[in-house]
Amino acid sequence: MPTYEMPLLLRLASKAEYATTLKNVANSIFETGGFIRKIENWGNKELPCKAVAHGKTNTHAGHFMFCFDMPPSQLIRFEDDCKRNIGIIRAQIYRQNEPCSNVQCTLHEELLPPPYRPSVIKLMEEAKKHKRHKAKFEYGNDVNYHPFLK
Repeated sequence: MPTYEMPLLLRLASKAEYATTLKNVANSIFETGGFIRKIENWGNKELPCKAVAHGKTNTHAGHFMFCFDMPPSQLIRFEDDCKRNIGIIRAQIYRQNEPCSNVQCTLHEELLPPPYRPSVIKLMEEAKKHKRHKAKFEYGNDVNYHPFLK
């Protein structure tokens, strides 16, 4: 199952109302066969622009971040549940990038100066293979005065 991140904007409310809204989101994740990796509270902040949700205009919101795993087939159903929840102003789901496991690096290579690193040497060789067109100044531009020539 892929890992997803979902920043949530919740309308300003008491802690009890935040808890019920977050429980509803967590239950909908569990019902779809997913599991939660972490929940972060980023606090109440002013929104950069007004957000209209469920017929109300919001200028401030509670910011939360959910990291969870879920089957991709159930993602649309989960998004629909979040859109129907009155306590949620905005929820957007992003797929987390998986770290590249094929990159191997050693401390010795990192401590070398850049021109001696194998990755930089490889890039320099590739740059030498490509032809580069360098614009040259041409003196035949029908101007009798050349400021750089004496």
